[in-house]
Amino acid sequence: MSQNGFPEGWDDSKARRVLAHYDAQRDDAAVAEDEAAVAPSETVMSVPRDLVSKVRELIAKHHE
Repeated sequence: MSQNGFPEGWDDSKARRVLAHYDAQRDDAAVAEDEAAVAPSETVMSVPRDLVSKVRELIAKHHE
C-alpha cells in the first residue's frame, strides 16, 4: 500500500469513481455481480483467521 493509503495505481479520484459506481448500482445488479464472482461449484464462507492455513491445506490436498 502506498503512502497515501491507497493500493498501487489508485488515487482519490479512482476511489471516488468506484464509490460512485457502487452507490448508484441497483440492488439486482449488485446481486448479479456477486453471483457472477463465484463459480457454481464453489462456496464462499467466513473462516476464523486461525483456521485459514488448515483450510488452505485441505484445498491443496483436494486438488492433488
